[in-house]
Amino acid sequence: MNTRYVLTLCTALVVGGALLIGSAHALDKADVTTPMNDTWLTAKTKIALAADSRVKGRQIEVETTEGQVVLRGKVDSDEAKRAAEGITAGLDGVKTVKNDLQVITPSTREAEEEKDEAITARVKEHIAKDSTQMKDSRLKDADINVHTNAGVVSLTGEVPDIATSAQASWTTRQVPGVKSVKNDLTVKEKT
Repeated sequence: MNTRYVLTLCTALVVGGALLIGSAHALDKADVTTPMNDTWLTAKTKIALAADSRVKGRQIEVETTEGQVVLRGKVDSDEAKRAAEGITAGLDGVKTVKNDLQVITPSTREAEEEKDEAITARVKEHIAKDSTQMKDSRLKDADINVHTNAGVVSLTGEVPDIATSAQASWTTRQVPGVKSVKNDLTVKEKT
């Protein structure tokens, strides 16, 4: 085993253990109505995935919103995909798990990741370009995050209205190399 990998894993486990002990102590003092912090839940999920030998946790991106965890990234096998979902679902505070992991063999992963990075950059560029060409700045002012996995672009974040969400999807779909678009944008509530 690579020494650097072992040292990194040991460091992650020590830091993770300290975080778990500290949070367990804090949870003992919290009452039942205290909501689980999404940032803490994301960190807890990443630590659990890194600690499990069935899953390469560094290959998985984790996003949490109100206890709903989304897993994105590329894994080596269907077993790793199912294991990641099971590990995440078993954590305290996780309400639901959306498993957007894609199974890609290690031999094709490197070429695929380079393509995905280029697609993500082009999508961001098109969204910025489209927002300057529109008469209003709704798309430019929107908080849109772009993730690409095997040509499938996921849009997350918050937009002012449904028209902006639709415009973001349409603009993304026009980018060369995009196979499909998953629009997970949320519309801001009017106050």
